[in-house]
Amino acid sequence: MYTGLLIILVPLFIGYLLPWHQPALLQRVNRLLSLLVYAILFFMGTSLAFLDNLGSNLLIVFKTAFIAAGAILSCSLLALWLLERRWPWHQQRRQQDLPSRWHMMLESLKLCVAVLAGFLVGLTQWAPLRSASTLSEIALIVLLFLVGVQLRGSGMTLRQITINRRGMMVALVSLCGSLAGGVLAAWLLGVSVKTGLALASGFGWYSLSGILMTEAYGPVMGSAAFFNDLLRELASVLLIPVLMARYRSIGLGLSGATSMDFTLPILQRAGGMEIVPAAIVHGFIMNLLAPILIALFSA
Repeated sequence: MYTGLLIILVPLFIGYLLPWHQPALLQRVNRLLSLLVYAILFFMGTSLAFLDNLGSNLLIVFKTAFIAAGAILSCSLLALWLLERRWPWHQQRRQQDLPSRWHMMLESLKLCVAVLAGFLVGLTQWAPLRSASTLSEIALIVLLFLVGVQLRGSGMTLRQITINRRGMMVALVSLCGSLAGGVLAAWLLGVSVKTGLALASGFGWYSLSGILMTEAYGPVMGSAAFFNDLLRELASVLLIPVLMARYRSIGLGLSGATSMDFTLPILQRAGGMEIVPAAIVHGFIMNLLAPILIALFSA
């Protein structure tokens, strides 16, 4: 367990400790992160193609993903709704014109194309592709290092995080709701509670959860984790503009780890500039917790 945690935490914190703030460098980091995500998903699809009993395993992948996503999203939304009832977060300004949700969904679906491409190439059973798991591990270490650089480049300090109580509160409630959903998913799927909790700990970070779960449980569960978190992101793209008018905490919590990158433009336009600090704090916390919790629960 500790070895797995070190593999995750060491590159993450090394990247975070480096004082790199140059905008040009951070732009290159963001581009490289995007390429690594596609590479990791390609390798995950390749690993899936080498499975025995492929047809039945694919049914397990999609059944697991949809049941897990339904349970985790339901519990998360309930927990965030209770937070909104107890501590309302009122809208202070009108929504701006929102980016096309279909365009945002298309960007998410491109990730599925990367998995599908890896799967189709893997069906050739080309011998060098059997080392895909090793290549994906190397790519993951580089990805975590770059995520650390990105987190440091966001400019967030511990003081700024603790001051923004709304972002911290939404992150805590979203975390508890997701983990409760993971326990429910474990019961529905007939798997161990640790497996359900690991499935719930991606918080929408599909590339990370997919590869870590693949290493711990194999490509079937890894692919299920990827689609589970992808479904969360797609739900966020569709629901955030609707929720922001009355249920701002729910809209922010639903975005999970993507609130400081992919869904931030939607949150900003739907909720105004005042939601941005809370979104960054929320995303920072979820990005930091996701690899640690997945490693702990999947050990």
